[in-house]
Amino acid sequence: MQVRFKITRQQGQSEVRLQTYTLDVDPSTTILDCLNLIKWQQDGSLAFRKNCRNTICGSCSMRINHRAALACQQNVQAELAHAQSSWGDQESTTAEQDSESLPVIEIAPMGNMPVIKDLVVQMDQFWQNLEQVEPYVSSASRQLPEREFLQSPEDRSKLDQMGNCILCGACYSDCNALSTNDTFVGPHALAKAHRLLADTRDQATEDRLEQYNQDIQGVWGCTRCFNCNTVCPMGVAPLDQISQIKSQVLANPQLPTNRPIRHRQVLVDLVQAGGWIDERKFGLRVVGNNFKDVPGLFSLLPLAGRMLKRRKLPMTFEASTGTTEVRSLIDAVKKLKSSTQIPPSSSPDAD
Repeated sequence: MQVRFKITRQQGQSEVRLQTYTLDVDPSTTILDCLNLIKWQQDGSLAFRKNCRNTICGSCSMRINHRAALACQQNVQAELAHAQSSWGDQESTTAEQDSESLPVIEIAPMGNMPVIKDLVVQMDQFWQNLEQVEPYVSSASRQLPEREFLQSPEDRSKLDQMGNCILCGACYSDCNALSTNDTFVGPHALAKAHRLLADTRDQATEDRLEQYNQDIQGVWGCTRCFNCNTVCPMGVAPLDQISQIKSQVLANPQLPTNRPIRHRQVLVDLVQAGGWIDERKFGLRVVGNNFKDVPGLFSLLPLAGRMLKRRKLPMTFEASTGTTEVRSLIDAVKKLKSSTQIPPSSSPDAD
């Protein structure tokens, strides 16, 4: 079958251009093999990364049909089906129209990383962010003379899901938080971070939780958009790992209470009290920390002024008609968690 490949071309920070190539390929042909055919037979200047060709190394991660994926894992038939389900019958247009209508597969470099050339991106920040979470067993645990540090099969199995990460960068590429917050370490780093929290050989749990609890740099920078879970080719589910870290943070009374933690606690308290959120108290208690955070209080003034001007600042609060039912549900959940003694690593994230 004939397929058009619309590929984003770019040299460094130069102007982006789209180039179209037509191939006659079998539907089972992988996208990586298609790129190889384009490079070998049509345009030797096309740049992309590759290595194992077997979903092990993660080198060939790129955006295929608008989401991050491994080129060696996806084939033509699957990508055309994905495009059909995502965009319906509307065909993508190119600068040059073919004489006959052909299916199109769009390929672009990964997001949240500067482009070096074409589909090759600079991943320095990706690796630096990973290093920030210290993704290795604490040094104190490694100082064991003349013997191995053995784990039971049950303890080792807790690390399997996070250990499947091949650091391809797909989750980092499609992370919405990173596109607006360059201090966020990223879902790849936090998935590795949870691996260390779950590792029975590591002895730095308290220090790690304090580090990962850092406002929008750590777990609270996640916007819970679910993109990382959707694009991860290895089923690591980074968002799930981030939620597990949040649960451990919330269950640890020794950690300082920061704004994200107050956000979660105040939200539950206000909903329990009135059935929904009393907006008058929410900002004062979360941002203003109950009048203890003076800069935070002053930061609310411009917003309060705009709301007053537009008559959108509520002067009174009326509890919802279902307050009693909502309160009973919250109480029931708290009693259930208390009676079953859900461990921090497996309790649901209520954020």
